[in-house]
Amino acid sequence: MEDKLKHSEKILVVDDDEKIRFAFLEVLKKEGYAAVIAGDGEEALKVIGSEKLDLIFMDISLPKITGLEVLKKMKEEGINIPTIIITGYGIMQNAIKAMQLGAFDYLTKPLDINKIRELTKKALTKSTTSGDVEKDNTSFNADITDRYELIGRSQRMQEIYKLIGMVSTTPNTVPVLITGESGTGKELVARAIHGNTMGTGHPFIGINCSAVPDNLLESELFGFERGAFTGASERKLGKFELAQNGTIFLDEIGNLLPGLQQKLLRAIQEREFERLGGDVPIKVQARFIAATNRDLESEIKDGNFREDLFFRLNVVAIKLPPLRERADDIPLLANYFLAKYNEHLNKKVKGFSSHANSILCSYSFPGNVRELENLIERAVMLARGEEITDDILAKMLSVNPSVKDPVLPINGTTFKQSRDYVLNLFEKQFVENKLTALHGNVTAAAKSSGMTRQNFQRMMKKCNIKAEDFK
Repeated sequence: MEDKLKHSEKILVVDDDEKIRFAFLEVLKKEGYAAVIAGDGEEALKVIGSEKLDLIFMDISLPKITGLEVLKKMKEEGINIPTIIITGYGIMQNAIKAMQLGAFDYLTKPLDINKIRELTKKALTKSTTSGDVEKDNTSFNADITDRYELIGRSQRMQEIYKLIGMVSTTPNTVPVLITGESGTGKELVARAIHGNTMGTGHPFIGINCSAVPDNLLESELFGFERGAFTGASERKLGKFELAQNGTIFLDEIGNLLPGLQQKLLRAIQEREFERLGGDVPIKVQARFIAATNRDLESEIKDGNFREDLFFRLNVVAIKLPPLRERADDIPLLANYFLAKYNEHLNKKVKGFSSHANSILCSYSFPGNVRELENLIERAVMLARGEEITDDILAKMLSVNPSVKDPVLPINGTTFKQSRDYVLNLFEKQFVENKLTALHGNVTAAAKSSGMTRQNFQRMMKKCNIKAEDFK
């Protein structure tokens, strides 16, 4: 009888659910792999110690010893078998911790058979290098994570969590560039990297490059010596120095003037700088994390941003998806903010009506997670019963609570008249949504829309909209 095994590799499947173990065995058998199983963490450790394994699939929630504890013991003993962690709860802490402990990848249930096949091949081809993490970054700062939680279980967010976990195992000399629209949570990602990096007792120093006047930003970043300029009566330490071995977070990096871009490039390349008015080099120990909602590659083409600085910052790139591209996370986020503002406002709102949920999930949220949070805060404040109802949300979002599916108004005798009427309604609602989300900030609304400020203002004028009505 012909041997059905096409491969020599042996794979361990660890899960306390017999049905999942059986499903894995069937998939691996069809692919021609040898497989062994374990039902808990202790049994898994025995198999790992006695069998020659090439790959492990392991559930995170196991009896006796958890999957993460097994992974930690493997790391402590120098066992570098590629391990793919499985969980039914795709929360940020689990994904980050798994990647810190050297997991090859991280899967969420329900499991996709094609994904299992793909990861099996990928892990086995890289089995000689996976799992080798040079330094132990298993310390986990729960306080930082609780205060700066990234919420979401969508596939897009799982990829972000894995990147955070991998970045947190790298030395501080590795810079990170975070991109995404306003309100997507770029600072939360920066804080998550900082909070899960070894040495989290060091400061997180953030500065918004667009909020500090250009003539003050240089001294804020680099500090100055006494007498460096008029009014410099004593030495002042800059953000780079105050950060010590922590993190320097440069928000809105795309707004830096060319002269400061050059000085920042030197500080990142040489890992040193001088205070204004000084000539003594000072070492930079912190990690640089920059963030922007601009398209820096377009800014480079327009001559507004240095290409060499972009390449220096872009060693690790994390792109945050807008909320409309992970709409399945909206209910989870909404309930998270509901609990948060129940506590802050001393309310006891239990949830959302079914139609209110429909409104939330169908809205585009141009202001992203920040807009959703502001919306839920106001809705909790206005709620009079145990539920947030559709009429409360409809008033704030200018939608009709009785219409579940969008119905376009036909107002005109000709096609052109009807089309122009709908287009004008769309433009008016689009501009109002942007200004609502960004509190009347025309410049920010234009950037978020991918428009010039002049074109955005023309649309405001056409729609008879004034910025002050949204502040």
